[in-house]
Amino acid sequence: MNDQNELQQKTFLGHPIGLFYLFFTELWERFSYYGMRAILVLYLVSETSGVNPGLGWSDKSALELYGWYTMFVYLATIPGGILADRYLGQKKSVMIGGLLLCFGHGILAVEALWAFYTGLTFIVLGVGCLKGNISTMVGGLYGKTDHNKRDMGFYIFYMGINIGAAVSALLVGYIGETYNWHYGFGLAGIGMAIGQLGYWKGQKYLSHVGNKVELETSNDNKSDNLFLQIFKKTNSLIGFSLTAILGLYLGLNGDWDYGLLLIGIAFAVGFAIVVYNDGNKIEKDRILVTYLAFLIVIVFWGSFEQAGGLMNLYASQKTDLALGSFMVPASWFQSVNAIFILIFATLVGSFWIRWKKSGYEHSSLFKMSLGVIIMGFGFFFMSIASNEVTYDASGEIIKKSAMYWLVLAYLFHTIGELCASPVALSFITKLAPARWGAFMMGAYFAATGLGNKVAGLIGENASEVGDYWTFTGITIFCSIFGLLVILILKPLKRLVHNAE
Repeated sequence: MNDQNELQQKTFLGHPIGLFYLFFTELWERFSYYGMRAILVLYLVSETSGVNPGLGWSDKSALELYGWYTMFVYLATIPGGILADRYLGQKKSVMIGGLLLCFGHGILAVEALWAFYTGLTFIVLGVGCLKGNISTMVGGLYGKTDHNKRDMGFYIFYMGINIGAAVSALLVGYIGETYNWHYGFGLAGIGMAIGQLGYWKGQKYLSHVGNKVELETSNDNKSDNLFLQIFKKTNSLIGFSLTAILGLYLGLNGDWDYGLLLIGIAFAVGFAIVVYNDGNKIEKDRILVTYLAFLIVIVFWGSFEQAGGLMNLYASQKTDLALGSFMVPASWFQSVNAIFILIFATLVGSFWIRWKKSGYEHSSLFKMSLGVIIMGFGFFFMSIASNEVTYDASGEIIKKSAMYWLVLAYLFHTIGELCASPVALSFITKLAPARWGAFMMGAYFAATGLGNKVAGLIGENASEVGDYWTFTGITIFCSIFGLLVILILKPLKRLVHNAE
C-alpha cells in the first residue's frame, strides 16, 4: 500500500508523473484526430479519377459532412461523461475510448465507402469516451486549492495536444495528399495505438484519479435513472419539452436533420437542468456561470473551426502554394496553429502571471472573452486575402492570394486560443461539483461540438455570401460578443464565489 502511495505522489518537473502519461496519451490521440481532420475535407472534394482519387464531392457537401462529423465527435462526450460519472469512472472510459479510436482509424485505411462511414462512427464513439474524461483526470491530479499548479498542468497537457496536432498535419497530410488518402488515415491509426499503449503502461500512476465517484444528491433521487430525473422537476421538464417541440416542428416541416439534432439536444438541456437542481446555492451559481462559459465556447469554436473546413479549402483552391519549385501541401497549414501554440504557449502563460501580479483583471471569463476578440481579429487578414483573389469572365481564378495571409490569420487564432481554451478547461474543473465532473467536462466538449457545427454552417453558406463578407462578419461578431461579456464581468465573478 505504501508503494502505491509513493507511485501516486511521484513527481516530474514539479507535477504528478501521471500528468505526463495523460500528456502522452492525448498527444497521440490528437495526432490521430488532427491528422485525419487535416485531409478529410480535401479527400472528400478530390476528384474520383487520377493517381490519388477521392470521393469527388462538392465543397458545400464536404463542409456539411465536416460540420456534422466534428459536431458529433464532441457531442458524444456528453454520453461519455454520463458513462464515466454513473457507471465506469473516467479511467476505464478513457481506456474504452482509446480502443474504439484504434478500430475507427484502422477501418478508415480500407478503401471502401462502408469503411469510411464505419470508421467515422467508431471515431465519434471513441472521442466521446476519451476526450472529456481524460481532461477531467488531469484536474483530478491536483488539490482543489492548488489553482496555479493546476492551470500550469493544463498548459502542459495542452502542449501535448498541439505537439500531436503539429506533427500529424505535416506527416499525415503529406502522406495522404502525396501518396494515398487511406495511407494517411492508416498512419493516424498507428499513432492512436501508440497512445493507447502509453496509457496502459501509466495505470499505476493513475490509480487514485478517474475512479467512479458515488453520487450524493440533495433530492433523495439517488437511485433514479438520469433520464427519468428530467421529468421529475418542472424546470427540467419545460426545458426539455420546449427544445424537443422545436425539433419536432422542424422535422414535420421537412428538416429532419436539424429536427433530430434538436431533439437530441433537448435531452442535454434536461440533463443540464437536472445537474443545476442537484446543487446547493453556491454550486447552482457556479453551474450558471459554467453554462455561460459554454456559450463563449460555442462562439469561439464556431469561428475558429473554419480552420479544418472553409480555410482548408481556401488554402487548397485560392492560395498560391508555390514556394519556388515546391508546392506546399494545403494540409500543412493545419499544423501552423499547433506550431504557433508550441512557440507562444509559455509566453502567453508568463504574460498572464505578470498581468495578475500587476493587479489587472485576470479572471478566466475575461481571458476567454479576450481570446474570442483576438481570434476573431485573425479573420481580418482573411478578408484582405479574399480581396486579392481575382477571377476571369467565366469565374475561373486567375490570381490567388499569398500564403502569408493564412499564416497571419492562424497567428491571431493561436493567441486567442491560448487565452481562451486551456483556461476554459481549468475553469470547468474548478466550478463543477465533483460528482458531476465528467458530465460537465463532457458538456464543455459538447459545446465545442456545437461550435464545430456552427463552423460547418458558416462554411456551407460562404459560397453564397462570399469569402470577404464571411470572414468580415466573423471578425465583427466576435469583437462585439467578447466586449459584451467583459461588460458584465463583475456580477459574473460574484456568482463564482471565489472558486478561482
